Amino acid sequence: MRRTTLVAICIAVGATVGLTACLPGQDAADSKPSASAGANGSGASGAAGEPFAGLTGGEIADKALDATTAASSLRVTGDVPDEETGGTIHIDMAMNKRNECAGTMSMDEGKADLIKTGDTIYMRYDEAFLRAQSKGEAEAEVDAVVDMLAGKWTKTSATGEDAMDIASFCDLDTMLGGAEDVNSDATRGKTTTVDGSPAITLREKDGKDRYTVYVATEGKPYLLRLDSSSAGERGTLVFSDFDEPVPAQKPSGEVLDLDELG
Repeated sequence: MRRTTLVAICIAVGATVGLTACLPGQDAADSKPSASAGANGSGASGAAGEPFAGLTGGEIADKALDATTAASSLRVTGDVPDEETGGTIHIDMAMNKRNECAGTMSMDEGKADLIKTGDTIYMRYDEAFLRAQSKGEAEAEVDAVVDMLAGKWTKTSATGEDAMDIASFCDLDTMLGGAEDVNSDATRGKTTTVDGSPAITLREKDGKDRYTVYVATEGKPYLLRLDSSSAGERGTLVFSDFDEPVPAQKPSGEVLDLDELG
């Protein structure tokens, strides 16, 4: 089945984000531009001085994909539907191609902080997150887990079987790998800005699903934002901090070793 550029990126990132809604050892944003949307012209190909003059929407999307996947690091923020719970996962994560990451993930119930550096994954959960992940367990056991872990940094080996999904999430190549070798039939839209950066909008359809992407028109043609909607569900991903250092450092203070605790 043919998959277009925007569809592939949305699926690749959304599926990878979905891996994070778990503990080590345990098996809706609107679609409007996030910043000023003062449109300048229709973006029709060939206008004098326009961004990407002479290129089709698909060609621009392919350039954006090439530039974004070539970045050594980036930060992704936004909201994606959680198919398992029917809720929403919010992510704010910086990651690079050295398999390092640092940031936060939150769901409708609770938040977790995540850092991966070297072969170690560090996570910190709030009480709401722990209780949501422990639904169905005995109350006394849940209370014990909350007392032991809530608000405290933990660590586990990134090479352990239980941590492999989260470890793969921290690798930029893995996250965007599903967006390779695709063709786009995106249509050009208007010019606008995303968080102050000039951009051009592109749109694609996949059945009833709709995708809008914002591509930088100054400097490298990075993907700046991706909006998706399907069957009443909306998701938004914003990309920034390309090639910037990822603040993946071991937390200070006491860190509980989950591998030792078993």
